[in-house]
This record gives sequence, C-alpha cells and structure tokens, in this order.
Amino acid sequence: MDLTNIKQRFDIIGNNPALDHALEIAVQVAPTDLSVLVLGESGVGKEVIPQIIHQNSARKHNDYIAVNCGAIPEGTIDSELFGHEKGSFTGATEMRKGYFEVVNGGTIFLDEVADLPLATQVRLLRVIQSGEFMRVGSSQVMKTDVRVIAATNVNLISAINNGRFREDLYYRLNTVPIHIPPLRERPEDINLLFKKFALDFADKYHMPAVRLTPEARVILESYKWPGNVRQLKSVAEQISILERERTITPEILRNYIPKEEIHALPARTNDTANYDYPADRDIIFKILYQLRKEVDSLKATISSLKTPEIKPGEEAHTTAIQPAAHYLLTPDGVTEDEEELMHDVGEVVPETEEQVPVAQKEPKTIRDVNLELIKKTLEKHGGKRKAAAEELGISERTLYRKIKELSGNS
Repeated sequence: MDLTNIKQRFDIIGNNPALDHALEIAVQVAPTDLSVLVLGESGVGKEVIPQIIHQNSARKHNDYIAVNCGAIPEGTIDSELFGHEKGSFTGATEMRKGYFEVVNGGTIFLDEVADLPLATQVRLLRVIQSGEFMRVGSSQVMKTDVRVIAATNVNLISAINNGRFREDLYYRLNTVPIHIPPLRERPEDINLLFKKFALDFADKYHMPAVRLTPEARVILESYKWPGNVRQLKSVAEQISILERERTITPEILRNYIPKEEIHALPARTNDTANYDYPADRDIIFKILYQLRKEVDSLKATISSLKTPEIKPGEEAHTTAIQPAAHYLLTPDGVTEDEEELMHDVGEVVPETEEQVPVAQKEPKTIRDVNLELIKKTLEKHGGKRKAAAEELGISERTLYRKIKELSGNS
C-alpha cells in the first residue's frame, strides 16, 4: 500500500499519523463489502474516505453517489432514498426511482446520517441487512446491491441514549469505524495545508501566492481551528484576495483569525441530552451575538455625542433600554461563556432621542424571535431554504421543520 499515491490521487495534504492510519484502514477495507462509519468533526474532510473506498473496490466501475441527509426535508427523505410510486402522495405525478435503486451495484455515501428520521432509519436498517426495500406507496419488495458508507459529526452513543438514533442501525453502520482527527490535533499539517490553499488560489486567479513569516506560522499553528480544514481554506482564500502584501506578518494574520469572538459564540456540542431542539439554542445565541455587536456600536455612537446642557429647572430624560436578553428565555444549562455573552448584550444603554423605550413593547418569546429571524433570513435569500439554512447555521431539513412548526402554530 502506497499512501503517497493515495494522497496525490485524492488531493490529501498531511503527514499526521492519525490521518495516515485512517487512510490505511480505508484502503484495507475497500475490497470488502463491509459497512463503514466515518467519524469526525465538521470540516475535517470526511467525504474523501468513501471516495477512496469506492475507487479501490470492485464496485469502482459502477455508480457512486453522496447524499447529505441533513439537507433533505423530512417529508421527502424516504422518497429520495427509496423512490415512490405515482400518486403515492400529493405531487407524486410519476414513478420515481430512489438512490438505492439507481446505485444498484455501486456505493452510496450517507453524510450526516444522524439527521435521518427514526422511520427512515428502520428502512435503512432493512436495506443494509437484506438488500430489500419498498418504494413509498408500494407493497412490492425490491432488491438492491449497494455498499453503504455513512458519516456523522454527532456522538451517536448520546443520540441513542436520547432516543434519536437506533442502536441496531448504529452497530450495522459501525462495522468498520474510521476516525478523522480534527485539525487542532494535526499541527504539523496546518502550514502545509495553508500553502496548498494559497498556491491553488494564486494559480486560479493568476496572482503571486501569499507566504507566512515564521512568526505568523507559529500563530497559525497555535490556533484551535474549530471549523477545521474548511475554516483554514477560507482564511487562506480571504488573505489571498484581500491583502496586497504577499508576505503575511502576525499583524496581518490576526485580522483573519477570530480572537475573543470565537469564545463568545456557543460551541456546537454532541451532547444534546438537555435540549429537545439544539437548533433553537444555536439560533438564540446567534441572535445574542448579533445584538451584542449592535449594542457595542450603539454605545460607541452615544459616547461620541456631546451631552446637551441641562438648564436649571429642566429634567433630564434618561430612560434606559431594557436588556436585549430580556426578550429571550434563557435555556437551562448555559455555559459561563454564554452567560457572559448575555450579560454583555444586556448592559443598560442610555436612550437617544430617536429611540423608542423598549420597555413599552411587549416582551417576545423565543418562538417569536426564532420566527422573526427565519422570516427575515428567508426574505433576504428570496425564499431559498438552502441559503437561509446556511446563514442560520442549521441543516435545511431542520429549517424545514422549524418553518412547519412555527407557521403551523401561529
């Protein structure tokens, strides 16, 4: 086995031992038909593992398809995967083959498999065990020969304990687990990846490639990269296009690497035991973060204004704005960073003449704020759910569910 050839063929950069071990397992398991579960944080590049497995298997001349389970609305996921018969539901004007039928003889990659509804998990378990499935609206059992590779950034054991993922499906998918290490555990690869992205971008747009000074490189390798390789690529591209100077110093680099802000934002966690809807939590603290920036801007504006002189006998009207966090019901179990964020947003700010005292308005509930944010984001993107979901930091299927819940209970 030559890992160098594998890396060159699939454009993989890095010499980290944990990464090499993951690639070795992928190549070893490729000739078999065993199910594989790829584990790792968002942005680490999990999608390359199923490609390596498929291209080194006997199925390489047949179809390969990657399906993002989190991007398909819950109401249509069964139809997408298993197909449907004409007239089986509103809008089913003709028979449609699903992915498992189309990719017969090939490989299917189910990304974000933890987002599958429980009912769909039952269907998936059956097709993995026996190769049997039924189209939506049909009673005819059909057969398919498909190798299943799944991936997730969710702790499936916690999901099982919370009743969100089937234990029997987990053991079927987890026949061969492959873990992709996060970028913070691959410090020796960070500079190599940055150089690769900078060179690719320079070649694409016909410009000199940026390079880091030794001091800047230390900063780059010391950062934790919560967004992993995807975030590093974004930073490299931003620097390449926005900076005229091609030699990047620590002063320049610090403008592109988040500092305090990254600690103020809520961290995505795999342990959702205390939250029925983790997407609500993400949206709430996204709003809080935006509110804090607006408050900071408002404070700066007010401080620059000269306080008018108060004549004898006149009263100064200094009604204070209610804390922004007053409108949001605090979820149980918030972290210290989140409490600090809400405290910062809730600081009392003097009211300007143009402002209407917020105390006169009715407090909004979390549901009201969520609905308002979703509406504004959808309007901003012309009703396109995919773009809106990306801006909100949730999956398209989660957004679809939220729209249905909020509008249905209005």
